[in-house]
Amino acid sequence: MKFYKYQGAGNDFLIADNRDGSIELDPKQIADICDRRYGVGADGLMLLENSPEYDFRMVYYNSDGSGGMMCGNGGRCIVAFAADMGIENFDFEAADGFHTAQIIARSGKEKTVRLKMKDVEAISAYPALEGVQIPAGGYFLDTGTRHYVRFVEGLEQYDIVSEGRTIRYGATEFLPIGVNVNFVEQSENGVRVRTYEKGVEDETYACGTGIVASCIAAYEHGLKPSSEIDNIVRYDVQAKRDRLAVDFSASDGWPVTEVWLTGPATFVAEIEITL
Repeated sequence: MKFYKYQGAGNDFLIADNRDGSIELDPKQIADICDRRYGVGADGLMLLENSPEYDFRMVYYNSDGSGGMMCGNGGRCIVAFAADMGIENFDFEAADGFHTAQIIARSGKEKTVRLKMKDVEAISAYPALEGVQIPAGGYFLDTGTRHYVRFVEGLEQYDIVSEGRTIRYGATEFLPIGVNVNFVEQSENGVRVRTYEKGVEDETYACGTGIVASCIAAYEHGLKPSSEIDNIVRYDVQAKRDRLAVDFSASDGWPVTEVWLTGPATFVAEIEITL
């Protein structure tokens, strides 16, 4: 079984071409493949499949084998993979519906992909959380995956894993499904974001849907965007290592529309796996 490893801002994925429908994996097999000690290692696994309506279908799984959600960095990586497989247009379906994308730059193994995300229907403010002892006021919103966004100071020193896990498992408002937890602070040119991801159960180097959620919540919270021209808001985002950007329309209130995530997607390796 052939997989291709890609990473989007340090969020890494194993991707396979399953347009012939020959690959069937159960959650344990996915978890074993993604295990960083006993498998190949990845934050997630994706299958590129045929779609009756669009250019392809993106099927995404977390590293623990759970699925049914969108992944923004994964979306950019599967677009880069589709291009490498000879697909020229990038209208595709994912767990949260229709997406489209553009490759706006290429340099060696890296592509810069601009990915249209789902409209964001609403945001909920939580001054406090039930079942959580740490100060945890913030916002909840669904950007294809459920996210909680908390604004902090001194982000570099934050214990992302401990506090993220406390909110993910302890906040009764989000049980039993749980929630991804994003920690955000204003930077000179935009925002910095770090994310604890459920399914991975750790901090990842970047989370695309989390970065989108963080930027929309940042605007709601009053954090200064990098630019705002003709009602199009843009935030430049510093993830753990790489830089991304989010832009969206602020003209019509809710839902937030024309949401785009832009960032790198890089081919890493081709891997043969025997199960």
